[in-house]
Amino acid sequence: MVSRENKNFHMKHWMVIAGLLSVYDALAVSLSYFLALLIRFDLRYSSVPEGYLTPFFRFIPFYVVFCLTIFWKLRLYRSIWRFASFNELQRIIVASFITTIFHVVGITCFFKRMPLSYFFGGAVMQFLLVLSIRFAYRFVLLLRNARKRNGNGPHVLIVGAGNAGQMLARDIQRSQEVKDVLQCFIDDNPNKWGRYVEGVPVAGGRDDILQAVETYDIDKIYVAVPTATTEQLRDILNICKETGCELKNLPGMYQLVTGDVKVSALKEVAIEDLLGREQIKVNMEEIFAYLSGKVVLVTGGGGSIGSEIVRQVAQHNVKQIVVVDIYENNAYDIQQEIKLKYPEVNLVAEIASVRDSRRINQIFEKYKPDVVYHAAAHKHVPLMEGSPCEAIKNNVFGTYKTAYAAMMNGTQRFVLISTDKAVNPTNIMGASKRLCEMIIQSFDKMIKANRESELPVLHIYQDNESSHVAPFLIPGQDNAGHRTAQTEFVAVRFGNVLGSNGSVIPLFKKQMKTTKVLTVTHPDIIRYFMTIPEAVSLVLQAGTYAKGGEIFVLDMGEPVKIDTLARNLIKLSGLRPDVDIKIEYTGLRPGEKLYEEKLMAEEGMQRTANKLIHIGNPIPFDTDEFLGSMNGLMNAAYQNVDDIKDRVQKLVSTYHPVE
Repeated sequence: MVSRENKNFHMKHWMVIAGLLSVYDALAVSLSYFLALLIRFDLRYSSVPEGYLTPFFRFIPFYVVFCLTIFWKLRLYRSIWRFASFNELQRIIVASFITTIFHVVGITCFFKRMPLSYFFGGAVMQFLLVLSIRFAYRFVLLLRNARKRNGNGPHVLIVGAGNAGQMLARDIQRSQEVKDVLQCFIDDNPNKWGRYVEGVPVAGGRDDILQAVETYDIDKIYVAVPTATTEQLRDILNICKETGCELKNLPGMYQLVTGDVKVSALKEVAIEDLLGREQIKVNMEEIFAYLSGKVVLVTGGGGSIGSEIVRQVAQHNVKQIVVVDIYENNAYDIQQEIKLKYPEVNLVAEIASVRDSRRINQIFEKYKPDVVYHAAAHKHVPLMEGSPCEAIKNNVFGTYKTAYAAMMNGTQRFVLISTDKAVNPTNIMGASKRLCEMIIQSFDKMIKANRESELPVLHIYQDNESSHVAPFLIPGQDNAGHRTAQTEFVAVRFGNVLGSNGSVIPLFKKQMKTTKVLTVTHPDIIRYFMTIPEAVSLVLQAGTYAKGGEIFVLDMGEPVKIDTLARNLIKLSGLRPDVDIKIEYTGLRPGEKLYEEKLMAEEGMQRTANKLIHIGNPIPFDTDEFLGSMNGLMNAAYQNVDDIKDRVQKLVSTYHPVE
């Protein structure tokens, strides 16, 4: 925000400049017609008849006042002349035309008819003098830029010769701090090819990028096409990354609207820019209406997904946000971030493990959350293969206990964060998440069945970790015989999240800085990808669509080869794969498969109001039998038995471990 002192300083500075320009204009318009009169009489003052001099000197004060008034009205003293362009030229032409008409009519009607050469010569000289002082800065810049283009700074190519590209070019050419040397533009508009923008040639369309890079010896490429679609931007970036040049991109329309198109506003091209899928769009008004005034609890609220849920929920006028996380540093970081950005939001952080049913129940009884987003989970596939019982304890029974606490404390909706690895899982992490989905589906099924009956269904399980017996009472009646909430349970399933903790992109970037070798498990391994904000938008949207028992699935477009991802990341850094940075294939890790699926074949698809969000029809299973097996599975997990995968396989028919 600009201070009052700075505003006053800039106002005084502008007034001084405007005053000096006014003095110059007064002299320019007077001198123009006087010189025209002298030229008419061979530049000899003594030869000018008194009959012409007297009318001139009497009329010129009125003319000066009129000219300055017109110049003020046409804002010739408010333009930023370092950015003088065709608009300013238009205003000077209009001003010159109006003042010339006034001069001809005024001096002829009230004083004397002057020679035609006087009117013509005076008008032309006035126009040139008024124009030259205002465009002098531009001419100096053009000369300096011409010298700069012959200098030794990094050679730059700008993709996009529209408004954004022109503004970026001006910043490069005028900024003393920027050492870049702009060599050419690339634009897909054929009308601009072969022409000059800001004194710089337009070398052709996107198909000419590679040739232009070679011809002009380009070091950097700046992409300034904020109106481009995701597919168009992907195509441009895919060409640019093959050049080996440093690559930067203008983030979006915001900079163009605010006029903040500068080299400093450019960002490094992110790998997600190459995915070629439109950003997921959700109905934010719908989400806002649903969350407004509610208490929202987020387990794993300090993690990659959980913290983004907190950030987005904080913008929706909620009554309170409860962050639950076992890691105090994560909980502290998101708590401080929200306090700084949204000081009006009522946010509390509770340190707890979802495996501790007493602690989780205590938190739910204290805050009575309306909506729960369950993001707490172990998610690292190879690590869970080595510690399968931990995956079951944390993922499966952490979900069981949290869902139970939600149900018994009046929660309206419970949203489970699942994964595409739950589809036909080959690893214990994916199988554990499928068990979580089955728990959610079981809870929902019995809630719906209970609506038709007042009889409670009671399951008892032994909570080994907290050493107490906790009753599983399906809503309908609680322990005191009162009606409990009809909680709606849903799951949200999506693929790999770019930039999340433990994901492949941060690992690749770390390897590029340290070992200079990127490790890829298999050249043909493919994955679906989405960004963290997209994943969270889907989670929030699912919460509004929920009717109970659904598994929401995001249409993530085409899957991407991890090998291609690694090579693109290297190219975006201006380096060469297998030359500057090696790619090493290490073989599939335990439990890892070449591809992930979004839905089991049996589930099918249903559309929602958002065309990129689908609902999988749940595979039927015996709910009573499944819930009855939970006690035995939990005992086995806490006893750390060796055959836990075999036990899970009996419950998840689609689980086929890969040894």
